[in-house]
Amino acid sequence: MEYTSGATSWQKVLRRAAAGLLPRRPRQRRPGWSIGVPLIAAAAGLLFTTSATTADGTALREDRRPQLNQLIEDRREQVAASERRAATLRSEVEQRTNTLAGSDAPIKEQQNRAQGSLQDAGFTALAGPGVTVELNDAPQLDQTHPDASNDDLVVHQGDVQAVVNALWAGGAEAMSIMNVRVLTTSAVRCVGNTLLLHGRVYSPPFKIVAIGDPAALQQALASSEGVRLFKDAVDDYQLGYNEKVSTVRVPAFEDSTALRSATVPR
Repeated sequence: MEYTSGATSWQKVLRRAAAGLLPRRPRQRRPGWSIGVPLIAAAAGLLFTTSATTADGTALREDRRPQLNQLIEDRREQVAASERRAATLRSEVEQRTNTLAGSDAPIKEQQNRAQGSLQDAGFTALAGPGVTVELNDAPQLDQTHPDASNDDLVVHQGDVQAVVNALWAGGAEAMSIMNVRVLTTSAVRCVGNTLLLHGRVYSPPFKIVAIGDPAALQQALASSEGVRLFKDAVDDYQLGYNEKVSTVRVPAFEDSTALRSATVPR
């Protein structure tokens, strides 16, 4: 009887469960998850939007070097156009100044004063005996120097500066780099294996021309530690170094003469 009664009671329990009459365990609410789902969805949407904006309708892994090259070429054309306009404006200013100097004594006096300083300031072209130094990158070496890095095979900023400083120390009266007049305020900068001078970019070989006593200039080059180190690299990695004595010409400085900074002498 007890077995039958127990079975009957279990059958009742099963029927009640099937009928959904048994009390259920209360579910635990998970507020963190319910809040996190919208936040994750919003972050994913922001990521997709940012990727689409960055790609600008193109594949993110697309090679954009042609676009960069075109951008550089466009900027060069803009700079060249600006330089031509600046040269035209300088010519107009000079013509009007000459016209006024014909009837205005103070202007004439100041014009004569400025003319006397043009050569020393580098605003006139000069010619005379001098030295030309040419620095060039090495050819790409494969088996000869397997351990050579790219830095070993290119002309660096310090190499150009070493030649320039040596020529000044040797008594150079005037100097140009890549046919651009070098003044005391000129800065030589290298970006990779290109030279940046007065806002223009130049590729090797880099030609440096100096007017002065050729013997003194060559002696200064031979005595320069920086030039000697470069010549050692010439022997090791076939970098290019050429030094020649001849009658040379240095152009006038034609860039902006705007004063950017000054100090009071003491």
